[in-house]
Amino acid sequence: MIERLIALSVKNRFLVLMSTLFLIVGSIWAMKNTPLDALPDLSPPQVIVQVTWKGQSPEIIEDQGTYPLVSQFLAISDIETVRGFSTYENGLI
Repeated sequence: MIERLIALSVKNRFLVLMSTLFLIVGSIWAMKNTPLDALPDLSPPQVIVQVTWKGQSPEIIEDQGTYPLVSQFLAISDIETVRGFSTYENGLI
């Protein structure tokens, strides 16, 4: 099998040379056009949950929306920090 491949390569030198040249040029083009990040993003993943309740005060949003969700999120393992903020008609966790 290998002997046959070598024999075909020797017989078709021009095809082997052109294929090699094509691969080299393609590799150089790919290296120049592939964007690279010098430093990867090391920040921990963050998720923001928005609670909207029309016409409600921050106290009601806090008591019935933000606080129960914050309590449930704190029960999840591998969660480092959970913060909740309540404003008029909105709560952000």
